[in-house]
Amino acid sequence: MLETDILGRLGKAGLTLAVAESCTGGRICDRITDVPGSSEHFKGGVVVYSNDSKVRFLGVSHETLKIHGAVSEECAREMASGVAKAFGADIGVSVTGIAGPGGATPQKPVGLVFIGIAMKKEQAAFQYLFDGDRKSIKAQATEQALRLVLDFIPCR
Repeated sequence: MLETDILGRLGKAGLTLAVAESCTGGRICDRITDVPGSSEHFKGGVVVYSNDSKVRFLGVSHETLKIHGAVSEECAREMASGVAKAFGADIGVSVTGIAGPGGATPQKPVGLVFIGIAMKKEQAAFQYLFDGDRKSIKAQATEQALRLVLDFIPCR
């Protein structure tokens, strides 16, 4: 299981993780906390569904939301950095996207998801376009976020 591998690698590296979720609605946190002993390396997570909550709890800038929107690379990076800072974690991961069936535009279709990751001063965000219904998109985004975290943790 990815979450077991993540926690094992975090333990070996002596690192901690925090999660900010929007379109996945807590699924990443749920999977991580299903692993016994996860509290040793998982600091916590937050579901920030509204723009206001992204600003208030994670420090996403109003300017980022105005210029790029909540479903953007910029917002995902700020969410990842913000959740790491808020929880005092070494690594922050974030997910923001459009799970559908509504909310899409021609520029931002259903299934568009950005996953952000931050560690120390480094930030990155990756764009994905998942197919399927709302439940399927949320599951795919959760799985990809966990894969990204596993790949991002340095092996020591």
